[in-house]
Amino acid sequence: DAAWANGWRHFGSYFFRYSVIGNGADAKHVLPLRIRLADFQASTSQRRVWRRNRDLEVQIHDARIDDEKTALFDRHKIRFSDHVPDSLVSFLGEEPRHTPCCTKEICLYRDHLLIAVTFWDIGDAATSGIYAMFEPTESRRSLGIYLILLSIHFSIQYQKKYYYLGYAYRQPSHYDYKKRFHALEYYDWNGAWLPFANASQLQ
Repeated sequence: DAAWANGWRHFGSYFFRYSVIGNGADAKHVLPLRIRLADFQASTSQRRVWRRNRDLEVQIHDARIDDEKTALFDRHKIRFSDHVPDSLVSFLGEEPRHTPCCTKEICLYRDHLLIAVTFWDIGDAATSGIYAMFEPTESRRSLGIYLILLSIHFSIQYQKKYYYLGYAYRQPSHYDYKKRFHALEYYDWNGAWLPFANASQLQ
């Protein structure tokens, strides 16, 4: 919890943080994000995503890497043209169930087929998302948003105070979907978490 509260992220078997990525005009300023769970309310569009996916089976397990998830990962990563991830191990480590955190997985099944997974760490006062993936042919379901909503839902059930969404950037990027959640805060890299109004005010 102390690491997350200071802008650190779990990657593999260790923690890291950085406030800027890239150089010169291409540099992007990193925004660690979290949600105050007591104040969270889903938006109208997020409630539609929730209803759209009510037909899916949801299961929570201790995190583990297996052939089924590896195959899903390989299909999911074709969505990326740069910074293509290498493997699930690079995100989760060799023993994701307990190193370096207690890590769980939320799995979504359609007709007994795995179509989406998100991995998240469990702390004393918070939870923190690590990596999510979904079947590219199911993109109409907005499964990335649905997995965040489920992570929030279960974090509230676990009586946690915060859910950490990971990093976004001040500048527009493909991570902007993380900025569209209610009760959002960002880390200012000076030890404070501040209410997130919108990206333009942070330039």
